[in-house]
Amino acid sequence: MNSKTLSLDGEKATLLIVDDTPENLTILGELLQSTYRVRAANSGQSALRIAASDPKPDLILLDVMMPDMDGYVVFAHLREDPRTRDIPVIFVTALDTAINEQYGLELGALDYITKPLRPAIVLARVHTQLELKRARDWLRDQNTFLETEIARRMAENQLIQDISIHALARLAETRDPETGNHLRRTQEYVRILAMGLRGHPRFAAFLTDHNIQLLAKSAPLHDIGKVGIPDYILLKPGKLSPEEWVIMKTHTKLGSEAIEQAERDAEHPVEFLVLAKEIAHYHHERWDGGGYPEGLAGDAIPFSARLMALADVFDALITRRVYKPPMPHAQARAIILAERGRRFDPDVVDSFLACGDEFRAIADRYRDSDEALKANLATVLVKTTD
Repeated sequence: MNSKTLSLDGEKATLLIVDDTPENLTILGELLQSTYRVRAANSGQSALRIAASDPKPDLILLDVMMPDMDGYVVFAHLREDPRTRDIPVIFVTALDTAINEQYGLELGALDYITKPLRPAIVLARVHTQLELKRARDWLRDQNTFLETEIARRMAENQLIQDISIHALARLAETRDPETGNHLRRTQEYVRILAMGLRGHPRFAAFLTDHNIQLLAKSAPLHDIGKVGIPDYILLKPGKLSPEEWVIMKTHTKLGSEAIEQAERDAEHPVEFLVLAKEIAHYHHERWDGGGYPEGLAGDAIPFSARLMALADVFDALITRRVYKPPMPHAQARAIILAERGRRFDPDVVDSFLACGDEFRAIADRYRDSDEALKANLATVLVKTTD
């Protein structure tokens, strides 16, 4: 069998011939059936039904002049149906004027054969259109494969990036009594706060789905600068002295400087690092200007850092630490509300209040285990007695 008569699945190509005259169907059938699998329809309605059934035609030879539903109407219905819109069509007609041929081609038919039929012309036109269809199908399949492969590689790169972010963040945690779930909780808090503000006129332009993803991706790096804080300060279970507190506050600049260096080392700009640097540097600023390291106030504080500020404080309140028990959600909520317009952006607090159930669900889902808390306590005891 000549490979050029095959459809892409390795079977004979299937042709649908449509004509209301039995003699014409017989002539076309006898001409084509030795090379192709031939299906026949003697009306427009029958043609539409067969075209939408399996095996789908690889090519349709469609008579124009038929009663009830002519070939042009049949063609229009074929193009409207997703199951048949891509099947190539050759019009077959006794109308041999240039205007008729032009009209058929303008509708979207790929070729135009006039009657009386000449076998060599019919076979050549059919062969050509099947070859073109094979090429189009191959290109479509290649494009689908390439799109799938690109999506797979992008997802793989995304996964590598996410793992790298968490690895860096956990590096800071090896020197901090907080547990790994703190990263997951605050990341989800930031995401929920941002989603709650998508419709707010102050933030709607920025809070696209893409930017919300970047905010959540950046959040785990908020305390990366703690790597540079000495153990005797970082792990101290009691209150820090004024001198120690000055050193502790430098973790914001240490973090942003480390991320800035990573930006300089990158060959191309990395979007999430811009937000990560903002969060690391400014998440201890206060809405009223009483925070650190820059003493910024109000909208001068980057929006990303305002989200992180609330998420970080809320998690610190409700989480057990080696130096304090966890605070009930209702009490933590009251404290956050009391700091509306003082420590926190009022709109961010409003989003928090509206998403209270989601915050509680995140806290429960990523609750620290007793084993993790004991391990952190042991780490503190070991490091502070060295």
